[in-house]
Amino acid sequence: MLQINKPRLVTEQEPSPSFISPAELYAATLGFFHRQFAVIVFVLLLFLAAAAVYLMTTASRYTGHAVLIIDTHNKQLLQAQSQHPLADLPTDTATVDTQIEILKSENIATSVIKDLHLNDDPEFIAPSPGLIGRIIGVLTFLATPPSFGLSDGGGGPSAEFRRMRAAMGTFEDNLKVKRSGLTYTIDIEFKSLNPERAAQVANATADAYIVDTLDAKYQTTRRAASWMQDRLKELREETGNAEHAVLDYKTTNHIVDTGGRLMSEQQLAELNSALIQARAMTAETKARLDRVQQIVAQGDIDPASSVTATVADTLKSEVINKLRTQYLEFDAKASLWTPKYGANHLAVINLRNQMREVRRNIFAELQRTAETFKSDYEIAKAREESVQNSLNQTVAESQTTNEAQITLRSLQSTAETYRALYDSFLQRYMESVQQQSFPVSEARLITSATRPLWKSSPKSMLVLALAGFGGVIFGLGLGVLRDISDRVFRSSGQVEERLKADCISIVPLVKSSPKPKEEQERDVFSGEPADRRIALDDELLSTVANSPLSRFAESIRAIKVAADLKIVKSNRVIGITSSVPNEGKSTIAAALAELIAHGGARVLLVDCDLRNPSLSRKLAGEAEVGLLDVIASRVSIEDVLWFDAATGFEFLPAVLPARLAHSSEILRSESTLKLFEALRDSYDYVIVDLSPLAPVVDVRVVTSLVDSFVFVAEWGRTKIDVAEHALANAQGVHENLLGVVLNKADMNTFARYQSHHGNYYYNRYYARYGYTE
Repeated sequence: MLQINKPRLVTEQEPSPSFISPAELYAATLGFFHRQFAVIVFVLLLFLAAAAVYLMTTASRYTGHAVLIIDTHNKQLLQAQSQHPLADLPTDTATVDTQIEILKSENIATSVIKDLHLNDDPEFIAPSPGLIGRIIGVLTFLATPPSFGLSDGGGGPSAEFRRMRAAMGTFEDNLKVKRSGLTYTIDIEFKSLNPERAAQVANATADAYIVDTLDAKYQTTRRAASWMQDRLKELREETGNAEHAVLDYKTTNHIVDTGGRLMSEQQLAELNSALIQARAMTAETKARLDRVQQIVAQGDIDPASSVTATVADTLKSEVINKLRTQYLEFDAKASLWTPKYGANHLAVINLRNQMREVRRNIFAELQRTAETFKSDYEIAKAREESVQNSLNQTVAESQTTNEAQITLRSLQSTAETYRALYDSFLQRYMESVQQQSFPVSEARLITSATRPLWKSSPKSMLVLALAGFGGVIFGLGLGVLRDISDRVFRSSGQVEERLKADCISIVPLVKSSPKPKEEQERDVFSGEPADRRIALDDELLSTVANSPLSRFAESIRAIKVAADLKIVKSNRVIGITSSVPNEGKSTIAAALAELIAHGGARVLLVDCDLRNPSLSRKLAGEAEVGLLDVIASRVSIEDVLWFDAATGFEFLPAVLPARLAHSSEILRSESTLKLFEALRDSYDYVIVDLSPLAPVVDVRVVTSLVDSFVFVAEWGRTKIDVAEHALANAQGVHENLLGVVLNKADMNTFARYQSHHGNYYYNRYYARYGYTE
């Protein structure tokens, strides 16, 4: 039918859009779901059906849950109170993981199986494999070659052993042991068909682990105590021998120990301290002597200067301090009297004489002090030399003792090592004896497994949810794959984008069926020879005349409207072609001719498909002469025309006596050109049914005969790349292309692909305008 969307003219210079608007994305997504809805629903139902079969064929299982804790408090208390060898290791992640592996060990499994007699339980020795297990078993059987002639004989395993191994395999498959987060608790879970059996096995596993731990501790402490008892005897003898060796060596070398130190060491320390003090005294005395001698060497000093004051304070001389104070008082009076009475006044002169006397006294006192310091220096020096001589003598005497001390220290170290080892082993031996009499387990059961009320597997809701999710995902993936691999024309947008041409009509699919015999007998065109009457014995070919208000007729009418709007010539010659055969181009040509003739115009339908004149075989199967005879001027055109009784359009068939090898030469001949010029003058419309573009080249040579071309593409069948290649190799056709017709469109599914205006094709919108189907 006539397209309401405006054709989008695309040129090579037109930039392609770099983004998709939300509305376009929504429309594309909605269109995808419309197209692939059936596939997605089918895959979803398939997955749900598989999940339902799995749930119905899988036996319900119940999980017993017990919680075990590695009690670090007891172990820390053991570490704080003793030095037991088993208490040295910290309870870290590796320790907890080790306990988990112990719980999974065959020792625990064997203990539980024997305690509960699981090797006699059919659930454990012959478990039901379920649906998945059966499938895996069948595949394994098919993949494994059968063995013949093998028997246990006399050396094969016993029935009891096989039952035990089968029960152990089932036990290990259904047992799950894991750590709870980063805590010291261990979750023990066991699955069984019987809820009471599930709780019973979970509790038995925890009990077996605790018993195994206690037994391991007892055996370890017993072996450790036996070994340490023998080692204590050896250490006791070695310790006594080492201590006697130390005492004998001290007696032999006259080594006296005073409070942990040798006598020679104590004397050296005391003399060294005395020497340091003597040297400090000598240095201090020498410094005072040098300072006083330096001042005395100057000859005379100024009592008012800071140097004299500093020396007086340093030497701590009261005489010098008093003389200096007296001198300063005289100097102050002289400073006051000189400006007042003059420098030659008798009082001023007396003050100066007294000041000179004080200076001489100070100098004399410094000389006496210098002699005193000299004597003190000689005494300090002699004392230092005496202490130094004593120290040298003591050092010489201690060298012999030091040599013996090296050997003594080695003997003492050996004795102390043996003593420490003996004490340590004695303490650990006592602890081992205590542990052997009362072993303590670090593990205890904090939550006993109880009879579960609900099954743990299979989880129906989870299985159905996963199946539904998987079905949707797989369905979407399959839908995307089908969309990607669908390289045929499904919408007018594809036509306009890929072929760069307008989609002028979408012709719905109409099923072809023979007309009733009564209608064929009534199709008589009055006044014309009955032997050249077109027999429209197919309802599809007569749809336009019989159902002018149908969707099919409206689609053909859209082709005529496009031709009337775009072709401005006195005579209109329209060629109908396609890319490959069986796309419905001949049916479109016949329907277009029938529609135009039904409107009162003079129309001629010409079959120019000289390689395969299917239209002639259908409309004029009994014709003996046709287009080739007219072109060869053997007959006139009036003698070969066939007529439609219902609408009045005329048909020029193509009768082939044999296969033509050079049909293109016939179509491009001068006679054919003259024939079409005559047809232009005689008819309002000339509809030409041409051969397809891909198999033959005939259409490329008729561009001088045809005003415009209509390219027919079958909806859902014509390959996009084939149509593109066909039009690309026929430039004359593409340049004079009136438009593209999408033929045989399934209108029930077409709206899924034409998502941007799919509602346009709903019948209920046009029922009031006379549309019939």
